[in-house]
Amino acid sequence: MPPKMIVGLGNPGPRYARNRHNVGFQIVDELAAKHGLSFEKRQFKALIASGVIDGQRVLLVKPQTFMNLSGEAVQPLAHYYKIDLPDLMVVFDDMDLPLGVIRLRPFGGAGGHNGMKSIIQRLGSNRFPRLRVGIDRPPGRMDPAAYVLQDFNPEEEEIMVQVRDRAVRALETWLTEGIDAAMNAFNRPETQP
Repeated sequence: MPPKMIVGLGNPGPRYARNRHNVGFQIVDELAAKHGLSFEKRQFKALIASGVIDGQRVLLVKPQTFMNLSGEAVQPLAHYYKIDLPDLMVVFDDMDLPLGVIRLRPFGGAGGHNGMKSIIQRLGSNRFPRLRVGIDRPPGRMDPAAYVLQDFNPEEEEIMVQVRDRAVRALETWLTEGIDAAMNAFNRPETQP
């Protein structure tokens, strides 16, 4: 059986590590740490941690292409490891969701997110699950591109500690029980922080 693949989106390098746009990296880092996996392998323009989580073989992936070219890492990996699209989960930031809200979906569009646009374009399909993590809209007339490249402020970071933990649990549920169970457990507003 091929593994399941979880891709966190972000920009490589320490200057971006705590940015809003790097929520995907942050969440797969936490998932890896919780299960004793480390990103030691580099393959197809990505860092990879592989192992077993709750009995399920997994590949955790952080593309090293910069956000807008994420598909250049994801598509060759998915092809090489023979990943079926329903077994490919992408985790990314979403300005259309309030801070603290997460949403799982079995498929969908890019929603204006350039990393997702790149992946959908390279895969030739949008029929793969995703975990959207709310980062809120930029204040006032601030440029969205500048906003996503800012770090969370201290108050936001307090919320994000809970959000990242919740997202990790949602991914674990997806791995073991599937997308419907994960959506039922984690898409409900009353359980948001």
